[in-house]
Amino acid sequence: LHFKTKFLGWYRGFTLFLTFLFYTSYHLSRKPISIVKSELHRNCSTVIRPPNLNGTNNETWCDWAPFDQDNYQTLFGAVDNSFLVAYAIGMFISGIFGERVPLRYYLTTGMLLSGVFTCLFGLGFYWNIHSIWYYAFVQAMNGLVQTTGWPAVVACVGNWFGKGKRGFIMGVWNSHTSVGNILGSLIAGLFVSSAWGMSFIVPGVIIASTGVLCFFFLVERPEDVGCSPPQHHKEPLLQNSSSNEEIFSSPDQYNSISSEPDLEQTQAISFCGALRIPGVVEFSLCLLFAKLVSYTFLYWLPLYISNVAHFDPKAAGDMSTLFDVGGIVGGIVAGLVSDQIGGRAFTCCVMLIVAAPMLFLYNYIGQYSLATTIGMLLVCGALVNGPYALITTAVSADLGTHESLKGNSRALSTVTAIIDGTGSIGAALGPLLAGLISPTGWNNVFFMLITADILACLLLSRLVYKEVRGWCGHSPRQRG
Repeated sequence: LHFKTKFLGWYRGFTLFLTFLFYTSYHLSRKPISIVKSELHRNCSTVIRPPNLNGTNNETWCDWAPFDQDNYQTLFGAVDNSFLVAYAIGMFISGIFGERVPLRYYLTTGMLLSGVFTCLFGLGFYWNIHSIWYYAFVQAMNGLVQTTGWPAVVACVGNWFGKGKRGFIMGVWNSHTSVGNILGSLIAGLFVSSAWGMSFIVPGVIIASTGVLCFFFLVERPEDVGCSPPQHHKEPLLQNSSSNEEIFSSPDQYNSISSEPDLEQTQAISFCGALRIPGVVEFSLCLLFAKLVSYTFLYWLPLYISNVAHFDPKAAGDMSTLFDVGGIVGGIVAGLVSDQIGGRAFTCCVMLIVAAPMLFLYNYIGQYSLATTIGMLLVCGALVNGPYALITTAVSADLGTHESLKGNSRALSTVTAIIDGTGSIGAALGPLLAGLISPTGWNNVFFMLITADILACLLLSRLVYKEVRGWCGHSPRQRG
C-alpha cells in the first residue's frame, strides 16, 4: 500500500510538471507578436539608413509593409483580433472533441499544429510576404489550434487530483501563463532586432517539441497505470436549495453512486448537458467580464503607463510585468483561501468587490510615485487575476467532476471549454472596447473596467448566497 501511494504521488507530480510545461509552451508561442510589433513599425528617423537602399520615403523605409502605413494600429488590431476571435469560437468546439479523443493525441496534435502556424508567421519575413491577409489568416488558424491546450491540460490535472487541495495546487500550477509570457518575451527579444522571423520560428519549434514529449510521456488518468482515481466529492463546493442543484454530495452518496455500474461513465457529456450542470452558466458569464478586465490590462497597460506616468516604452513594458507578478500571487491566494473555506464563488466575489475601488484608486493615485505605481500594480494584478485564475482552473475542474454527473468523468474538457470559451469572448471584447474608448480619456476606460468587475461579481450572487446558507447550517432539502 505504501509503495502504491508513493507511486501515485510520483505520477501526480510528473503530470503537474508535464502539463505546466505544455501550457507554458502555448503561452510562449502567443507572446512574440506583442514584441515584434515595435519592429514592424518603427521610428525610422532614429535608424541608420543603408547607403545602397533605394527609395525616397525617409519615414517608413525601415518598416515592414503593410504595417508601414498610417493605419498600422488598425492592422495590428486586425491581427490580434484574428487570434482572439478564432480562439473564442474554437474553444466551444474544442472541449467537445477533447472528451471524445484521447487527451494525449489531442494535445500532441494541437501543439504540433500550433508550432506550424507560429513558424509560418515568422517565415513571412524570409519569404518576403507583405499581405495583411496572410498574417491575419495564420493568426486565426493559430487561435483555433491553440484551443486544444486549456481544456485538455485542466482535464488531465482534474483526473489526477481530488478536491481537497485542488484550489491551492492549481493556483500554483496556473503560474504557467506568466512563465510562458516571460519566456516568450525573452526569446522573441533575442531576435527581434536582427531577424524578427526567428522570434516566431524558435517558439514554434519549442511548442512542437513539447508536443512530441506529450505523445511519449503523458498519462491521462490514474486508471491507465493501475492507480485509484481521486475522490472528487469529499468536500462541499457550493450548497444549493434543492437536490437537483447540489454541486457536491456527501462521501456516502458519492460512494453509493460510484459503486453502481453506469454506462454513462463511458459516454462523453453533450454541450447542452454541460450547460445544465449547476454553476457552469454563472461562472462562465462571470469569467467573461473578469477576463475582459484582465486582457484589457494585458494589451493596454504598457501604453497607459507610458502615456500617464511618462515612462519610455521599454520601462513601461518592464513595469507592466508587475501586474502579472501580482496575478501569480492572487491565483495562489484565491486557491488556498477557497480550499480552506470551501467557497469558490465567495472567494471570487470578495476579490472582485475589492478590485473595483482598487482600480479606481490606481487610475487616480497610482502614478504619483514609483512606489505607488509598483504597489498598485501588484495589488490590482492580484485582485483582477485571482478570480480569473481560480475560475479557469479549480472551478472548472470542480464542475467537470460534478455530483450530478453520477461518476461520469468525461465532462472535464467540455466544461472547461465552455467556461474559458465564454471568458475568451470577454478577452476579445476588452481590448477592442479600450481602443474605442481610450480617445475619450483613460478615465472612461477605467470606468468600463470597474463596471465589468461589478457585473462579474453580481453574476455570482446566487451561488454566494447558497454557499453562505450552507455555512449557516441550512442543509439542502432532499426529494421524496
